[in-house]
Amino acid sequence: MSSHKNHEHLSKIKDAVINSKELSEDEKTNTLKHIDEWLVEDKADGVFLEELIKLASGIRPILAELGLL
Repeated sequence: MSSHKNHEHLSKIKDAVINSKELSEDEKTNTLKHIDEWLVEDKADGVFLEELIKLASGIRPILAELGLL
């Protein structure tokens, strides 16, 4: 699943938690803390993937010069 889709899903879950009548305030706070951590991790994964793609595109010409592609 893409980082953008993960973010959309987590945002929907976050809204549902905030609006929940079943959860206590402590449960909401704890759950929202975990969701915020997941959002940060997901963003970091996306940044890592983008950097890896940039790196791979920079290495491709070198590999071609060496006859490895």
